[in-house]
Amino acid sequence: MPAAGERASGELPRVGYLGPAGTFSEEALRASAVAGAIEPVPLATIYETVLAVRDGAVRWAVVPIENSLEGSVTVTLDLLADERGDLEIVGEVLIAVRHALIAGEPVELGEIETVLSHPQVPGQCTRLLRGELAHAQVLAASSTAEAVRRVSTARRRGEAAIGTVLAAEIYGGTVLRDAVQDRDDNVTRFVWLSRLGAPSGGATATSTAPPLLPTGARAEWKTSVAFWGTGAERPGWLVRCLEVFAQRSINLTKIESRPRRSVLGHYVFFVDLQDGVRASAVADAIAGLGDVCEHVRVLGSYPAG
Repeated sequence: MPAAGERASGELPRVGYLGPAGTFSEEALRASAVAGAIEPVPLATIYETVLAVRDGAVRWAVVPIENSLEGSVTVTLDLLADERGDLEIVGEVLIAVRHALIAGEPVELGEIETVLSHPQVPGQCTRLLRGELAHAQVLAASSTAEAVRRVSTARRRGEAAIGTVLAAEIYGGTVLRDAVQDRDDNVTRFVWLSRLGAPSGGATATSTAPPLLPTGARAEWKTSVAFWGTGAERPGWLVRCLEVFAQRSINLTKIESRPRRSVLGHYVFFVDLQDGVRASAVADAIAGLGDVCEHVRVLGSYPAG
């Protein structure tokens, strides 16, 4: 039988990403994987991309999880922390974000009536959208590449998209203006996901890891953890949770909360910490966290991007 994500013996393992071709997700995949080692599989939404991993239709998935300007991609966090608990992070990659304003044909900005893009993008291009395009309506698309594909195919004069130059090249769009992002230090963090227990090379895997490019000699590791449970309503509960890391001199690089999606006021907390789960201090801290929290889930331990 083929392994999950492999359709027949000898074929390359399949990796899902938010499509169509030309998205930042594809850029992240190609920037982090060994060339020729995988078969990229574009999918319509982040949800469908993650579902493909769960169903075994792909062996891994590359999805966005955080942007330096807009914050976390909540759908990714919610899927990682849902009841199934069957996903793990096995790698990460950071991609510098460069947006372009693209149309089906040359057009003046004053003629543009509608701008399509992924929902997270408008907040990264506010100077353009609140300035020269303040008159235009901003509409959501499933991805930046899908937005570019639609405007490039339809070629409606009053319609434009914000996406990548790569997408414009793929779909025959016209770049009206490059580098329309508000800041040049705009970075999106993507993670490689595997089904827990699949032969993916995660923190507890015993077989082939994803074919990721080397991260350099520093070989730093990161561990992501989610925790929640009864007691969170009591004063000082969160402080006690975080103290298990401080007492062991473990640096937290991220902490945030999301609704538990059950009872109002109940939350799941996400933390990223330096070092891998095999480090004794990290393993001890996670065990200590379990003494305070009802639920502790290690989402992954992986090379830092």
